[in-house]
Amino acid sequence: MFENLTSGPLPSLNALRAFEAMARTGRATLAAQELHVTHSAVSRQVKALEAGLGVRLFTGPKHRLELTVAGAQLAPALTAAFDQIAGAVRQARGGPADLHIAVNASISVKWLIPRLSGFTQAHPGLRLHLTELASHATSQRGADAVVRLVPNSRLADPLATAFMPSHLGAVMAPGLAKRFPDPLKAPRLVAQTHPQGWAIWAALAGLELPPSPEQPFAHLHFALDAAIAGLGVAIMPWPLVADYVRSGRLVAPFGFIPAQSGFALLAAPGVSSRALDQFRGWLKAEGAKTAPPPAIV
Repeated sequence: MFENLTSGPLPSLNALRAFEAMARTGRATLAAQELHVTHSAVSRQVKALEAGLGVRLFTGPKHRLELTVAGAQLAPALTAAFDQIAGAVRQARGGPADLHIAVNASISVKWLIPRLSGFTQAHPGLRLHLTELASHATSQRGADAVVRLVPNSRLADPLATAFMPSHLGAVMAPGLAKRFPDPLKAPRLVAQTHPQGWAIWAALAGLELPPSPEQPFAHLHFALDAAIAGLGVAIMPWPLVADYVRSGRLVAPFGFIPAQSGFALLAAPGVSSRALDQFRGWLKAEGAKTAPPPAIV
């Protein structure tokens, strides 16, 4: 595929690691944090790799880079290779004494952590380490598994374990609902980690969104807290807001609609341990406890 790869020496391992981390996380800053190097070091390594291969691996502006065709072909192979290396190292050490889970921030804050005491009490000898997963990433170096929302198509992956379905709904504080009889005209709260949320929900609901002011927030859980505070309407997955709707702190005037995604545990290739099996079983049990949303609340 790459002429320089077949006619010359392999690129440096550091350059390949920098590219793979940047391709997987989507940002040089996140790759730098993972690799414990500077942002500029990652950029230099990726540029050196591109020069050595004689191809562009990324395209677009710095704040919204996308993989080129060559980059999209190279990245998955590198991710699988580095994951296999990490798994082999863990096995050589006798298996992980601790369990490392990477999870999207909003799922962690609004669903996972409030339930973790049950897991730790049931498994007092196991130390669980949580790290934040980039919004779109499906793997993270050093993690035994990741927990996140994934498209239904990804649930067929043998490494994926679905533990809870996803339903989307528009939620708002009761006081704001009184001020806006038509919720679609209220201010919209948009999470930058899920900017397409409103469009996805509108398509599922068969609704056309009228013009309305939008207020951006960095994370889904920031937008959720803003909705609770009465700042606007947010599109949220049912599991993250179930307790707030049941308690009356939020209302969902349109109910909740089945989404084309689900909550899943994605195990890293080559990782198999009793600790991971215990966590997987606990996740499935907790997911089963979450009652389905009412159609209209």
